[in-house]
Amino acid sequence: QVQLVESGGKLVQAGGSLRLSCAVSGLTFRIYHTGWFRQAPGKEREFVSAISWNGEVTNYADSVKGRFTISRDNTANTGYLHMNSLKPEDTAVYYCACTSRYGTTPVRVIDYDYWGQGTQVTVSS
Repeated sequence: QVQLVESGGKLVQAGGSLRLSCAVSGLTFRIYHTGWFRQAPGKEREFVSAISWNGEVTNYADSVKGRFTISRDNTANTGYLHMNSLKPEDTAVYYCACTSRYGTTPVRVIDYDYWGQGTQVTVSS
C-alpha cells in the first residue's frame, strides 16, 4: 500500500520559516518525481514545487521562487519543502505527491498518481 505522509505544518508568523516533510512508503521512491501543491480555502489546488527523481531538476511556482527550496533524500524515502520568508498568502494545506509518468518535473495536479493527506500551514500577519 502506497502512503505519503506530510508533516511539519503549523502556525507561524510572517517572515518565519518551516520545513515540511513527506515520508513515502509502498513504492520505489527513488524513481518517482515528487511535487508539492497547496490548497487554500475556497481555491483550487495549485502547484508549488517539484523535484525530479534524482534531485537534479527542480521547478517552482513564481509565487515561491527565492523563498522555498525543494529537496529529497532517496535513502530515507523522504521529500522536503523548506519555506522561508513566509507570507500570510502562503496559508494553505500543503500536499506532497509522486509520479513516475513523465521525464521531468510535472506541474499539473493530474500528472501525479499518489497523494498525501496534507499538512496545514498557517502564516499570521
